[in-house]
Amino acid sequence: MDPPLSPGTYTSPIKKETWMHTVLLSFQSLGVVYGRLSTAPLYVFSSIPREEFKSDESAYEYLSFIFWTLTVVSLVKYAIIVLRADDDGEGGTFALYSLLCRHGKVGLLPNDKRDNNIMQYDHECPTRSKLESRARRAITNHKSSHYLMLFLALLGSCMIIADAVLTPAISVLSASSSLRRSLTDIKYSSSHEKEQSISRDIKRYVPVPVACAILVCLFTVQRYGSHRIGFIFAPIVIVWLVFISGMGVFNIVRYDPHIIYAISPKYIYKFFKSISLNSWRSLGGLTLCVAGSEAMFADLGHFSAKSIKMTFFCLIYPALILCYAGQAAFISHVLSKNNTSERVHHVYTVLALFAAAIGSQATITACFSIVNQCLALCCFPRVKVIHTSDTIHGQVYIPDVNWIVMVLSLGVTIGFHDTTRIGNALGTAVVSNMLVTTCLMSLVIALYWEKSLLVSACFLLFFGSIEAMYLSSNILNFHKGVWYLAVLLVLSLTIMVSWHYGTLKKYQFDLENKVSTEWLTDLSSGLGASRVPGIGFVYTDIATGIPAFFSHFITNVPAFHQVLIFVSFKSLPEPFVHPSRRYLIGRVGPRDNRIYRCIVRYGYRDHIRDTGDFEEQIIRFIGEFISVEEPDTESLVTLEERMIVVGVGKQPEGDALIPLHDNGGTSSTNAATQTNASSTDDAKEKGKKKKKKVRFMLPDHSPQMRPSVREELNALIEARESGTAYFLGQSHLVVRNDSDFLKRFLVTVYVFLDKNGREPHVALNIPHAALVEVGMVYTI
Repeated sequence: MDPPLSPGTYTSPIKKETWMHTVLLSFQSLGVVYGRLSTAPLYVFSSIPREEFKSDESAYEYLSFIFWTLTVVSLVKYAIIVLRADDDGEGGTFALYSLLCRHGKVGLLPNDKRDNNIMQYDHECPTRSKLESRARRAITNHKSSHYLMLFLALLGSCMIIADAVLTPAISVLSASSSLRRSLTDIKYSSSHEKEQSISRDIKRYVPVPVACAILVCLFTVQRYGSHRIGFIFAPIVIVWLVFISGMGVFNIVRYDPHIIYAISPKYIYKFFKSISLNSWRSLGGLTLCVAGSEAMFADLGHFSAKSIKMTFFCLIYPALILCYAGQAAFISHVLSKNNTSERVHHVYTVLALFAAAIGSQATITACFSIVNQCLALCCFPRVKVIHTSDTIHGQVYIPDVNWIVMVLSLGVTIGFHDTTRIGNALGTAVVSNMLVTTCLMSLVIALYWEKSLLVSACFLLFFGSIEAMYLSSNILNFHKGVWYLAVLLVLSLTIMVSWHYGTLKKYQFDLENKVSTEWLTDLSSGLGASRVPGIGFVYTDIATGIPAFFSHFITNVPAFHQVLIFVSFKSLPEPFVHPSRRYLIGRVGPRDNRIYRCIVRYGYRDHIRDTGDFEEQIIRFIGEFISVEEPDTESLVTLEERMIVVGVGKQPEGDALIPLHDNGGTSSTNAATQTNASSTDDAKEKGKKKKKKVRFMLPDHSPQMRPSVREELNALIEARESGTAYFLGQSHLVVRNDSDFLKRFLVTVYVFLDKNGREPHVALNIPHAALVEVGMVYTI
């Protein structure tokens, strides 16, 4: 078996990351990953109530918290430790969860245990499996721990989605408030009463409308992808970082050079020594100084760990420390005065407007990434996913999610119009997601890195205690904005849990009600079922047996196509599946029946369902299966069917079927090229002329081809020429009368999402004219 492959292994010609490529990715990451960390100084100190600055030393105490929080959480935890726990180049809470699914065997994804013999392949070295620790056995054997880990992964995903709603709102509202202050400083009239009237109108009508306009523009440009957005936004972030670090140095030198002593932990001790409920509550605003750190890990699939680390160490971390120190020096010395010149203040306002819009990009990108992962792992309703890059597979755009997040963000901006209350909700979301990452990461240290339980416990206690402290201070502000986060969390968790529950129950129903392959072969050979010309694709979730909806169809209409292909999509808890291992082809029944099974394996970052040439790929791989079936030595054998991994390099004498294109010429494009085309941008395909159906022919010179193989391939070509039909099961979930309230509620939500979401044939690009939907009632 081939070694694990990163996304770039087969989608990019870059086999090893060069320094030039690292610098390029580092430049792009400034506009996508670090925009939020860089713009946090806009609202960190402003989120602390003014009355909490009781003396000049208060600024020292808060700066000490900011310095050590940035150092411990952003630098040590994320940049040094967590970024090492990537899942083949992918990051985020679901990447950690997928590592635990594979190495801790805690997965709850819908999969038949018999299917796992076919579906899974192991990349672990032999020494990994020589000894199972007591902790791994305990976690594997206790089902409750499996549910707990899935809940943590879903909770972290919901917090990232809530983060994408709240961050744009607070960023642009902070910048537009600064614009309002600049406008009110301008002299409009010599009349004092008229001047006050204009100031009131500016305060009332400028911040929120300007913020809403910026938000609409920000979400509109998302369709261009993080590759283009990164190139556009990165120069602005660089100018912003240079400006705020320069202003920080200026404030330190001019107002309080001794502010550098605030890095001493003694000021944290002084804060706790005189702690009160209000001062403890004010710590929640300081959480925002590390808001954006989780994007370093969540956006890992868009860039690389080396580029993200290099940018953080060399530019982001020192610039932020200088900026916060300068702000603290200014506050400690001239808290109630403003000695900066009007020109500098106006320059700051203009830059802040641009930087605030860019600062939201990291969370929006992370939201797209995490929803894409949830989709593949059956934890999110069907939505359209568009790949915005042909070379970097992780760069995606989800229009449905984009517009929903935009509406929610606009609602927060208009409803709250207050950065303090939005900051309380945002701080809670940030620190909750960090705490989830800490819990999952401690398990990865023990189960995947195979470190001692003491190391894992130390990681959990050290970082978890810091994040729990900030979480407790944020929860005290529940009535001051945190309640909105609770509403978002309940809403998103309900959607995810309901969809996962409904999908799981449907799969279990299919497993319990499937019929054996012998039933279909006996029906076709001896019970009078007729065969019609053409190919029938039967899409099913089960990888063995005949699905219940198709047996229901055959019972009422005793006829099926000359060639029948059962197609199953199976997600694996890993980011990518290499094209050479993606397709498993098997035969159902005797050779003369012309019934096949195709299992398509994909990772949570693969995107194969929207490809225009998917049908052609399956036919070509079935042709390869027919030609190599007998001599193949790497077959996967089940009790019912014999499965063969088909793909690149499986057939030494060349392709079994040659595609004929519109101009009549042939193509020798191999399977890797065909599969790599699956990453083509969906948006680009819409504008192109609709592709005609590709025809196939046998190679002219193939003396090694056996007569039986040639006959079967000719039958496949003839069936292809006769036409194609697609069979889908249309399920209707119904709960039993004696079911409890929770089960009824989850099923009701699932049915609502299933009816009002995207249809399965849209996700599979199946033409409506060739679609046959078979209705089934699932009683659970």
